[in-house]
Amino acid sequence: MSQRGRVVVAMSGGVDSSVAAALLVEEGYEVIGVMLRLWSEGENRCCAAEAVVDARRVAGKLGIPFYLINYEAEFRRHVVDPFIAEYQRGRTPNPCLACNRAIRFGRLLRQAQALDAQWLATGHYARIDQVGGRYRLRRGADPDKDQSYFLYMLGQDQLRQVLFPVGGYRKAEVREMARRRGLPVAIREESMDLCFVTDGDYRSFLARYAPETVQPGPILDTSGREIGRHQGLPFYTVGQRRGIGIAAREALYVIGLDTARNALIVGPARELGRKVLLADQVHYVAGAPPEGPVRVRAKIRYQATLAEATWIPLSGDQARVEFDALLRDITPGQAVVAYQGDEVLGGGIIEQSLPAADLASCDTP
Repeated sequence: MSQRGRVVVAMSGGVDSSVAAALLVEEGYEVIGVMLRLWSEGENRCCAAEAVVDARRVAGKLGIPFYLINYEAEFRRHVVDPFIAEYQRGRTPNPCLACNRAIRFGRLLRQAQALDAQWLATGHYARIDQVGGRYRLRRGADPDKDQSYFLYMLGQDQLRQVLFPVGGYRKAEVREMARRRGLPVAIREESMDLCFVTDGDYRSFLARYAPETVQPGPILDTSGREIGRHQGLPFYTVGQRRGIGIAAREALYVIGLDTARNALIVGPARELGRKVLLADQVHYVAGAPPEGPVRVRAKIRYQATLAEATWIPLSGDQARVEFDALLRDITPGQAVVAYQGDEVLGGGIIEQSLPAADLASCDTP
């Protein structure tokens, strides 16, 4: 083993993880490349045959061992099945969160330990540092590629064993580093689709694996009056305007999904905004919640703009988030992630949104 120690790099055949492996080799670590074979109804985009070939070529050029490990059963159980279950509840899940929690920084981290590695490295655009004996998770240096939102579930034990070698660089710099090193993936395009949905259409996927979720039903206004018919609740998400299919005097937006009645609730923009949400399954990077309400900037989905808010820890693993301004697309099933400066405080899964008038009815610490 090298003096710097042994590190397992999660390789995808993409430029980010490939450059991460190259940087660690150059820094003197003993690097082992690992790629996961994940479940899909066809060929999973994260471990497609072409991606496996590219990852092997990179490993060969870097002179490091490479292993392809089958995690199909774990991925199906911890990512795909919950994805389907959330849509059955009328929610809009983000499967990348479940994958990071259970697979990459759960099962794979344990695999790294079994290989006597001190660290697991990935190509995520995020940063880790240590202040006063506490590890901090920080936003990546590239604001357009920052992926810290997907990592809020990491705790102190995980952060001390994780490396993000490209987190301090911009994407253009990473591609240039790959080009200078002659890595065969320097110009490979990124895939933003769900990796386990072969045709990229999650609606047709749900129709095949959970047909009960895509049954037509009534479209109701907020007074309960039926004004049309929808094609299946998974076709819609809170805040959506296009595709509702109803002509009205003013634009209509999706207000909510009522799975009990298989009903889509719609209304004008003035009925859409919310300033308060309740989150469940809340995790704090430091390992414990703040002692009381704290000011934060929070994201309610990956592509959302950071919004000023007050984060209020509640009993158990819950929190209430009060935003300074109305937000149109607070969506149950997505994650809300809180930041103080560029540091991730923590996050959780959005359970419901509330009108400001309902503040008094919420639980308090």
